[in-house]
Amino acid sequence: MATDIKSMASTVAVFGVISLIFGVIAENKKPPYGNPEMSDKIICKYPSDPTVVLGFLSIASLGVSVLVGHYSVFYPYNGRSVPPHVFFRSISFLVFFLITLALSMLAAGMLSWVTITELLHLTNNVHKDLKTTCPTAKTGLFGGAAFLSLNASLFWLICLMLVDDVRKDYFAEQDDSKAQVFITDKDTKKQNGA
Repeated sequence: MATDIKSMASTVAVFGVISLIFGVIAENKKPPYGNPEMSDKIICKYPSDPTVVLGFLSIASLGVSVLVGHYSVFYPYNGRSVPPHVFFRSISFLVFFLITLALSMLAAGMLSWVTITELLHLTNNVHKDLKTTCPTAKTGLFGGAAFLSLNASLFWLICLMLVDDVRKDYFAEQDDSKAQVFITDKDTKKQNGA
């Protein structure tokens, strides 16, 4: 069981770090603005950069981290499953699970927003407004979104630790109840036999 949890946790952490790296590199490679070419309209020329591709790779890495994290919460380790409602009886797990889901959605939303914004700036580069300064996505958004994705992965790791505790408590309760039934059955048989 420990190796399964460790491999799931490692996958969540590795893809969270990869998402961070792609996001930070996208932030560093993003040009501050494009070069306007004027005629009767402004055509923005942007230098070739991998920002949009890195943004989508960061989103994909975060997606893998979140999917593996979510899957690993309910995964039946060693063939022993726990009913989902048991996890949500633990207040600490429930709170961290909800925070983790919200943080994951916020990170994915922010990464998607900044990547799509950058893509729109690069593709919609003809402007009729002669005061256009050929903008790019705001500075700092890729980096902030990248750190949010790392935080989401770290919160999935906390959820996995809490899941391990809930699973141990649940199986201990199950073993105690089976032992109690066995002892009760044994006592009943002795009383009936005597």
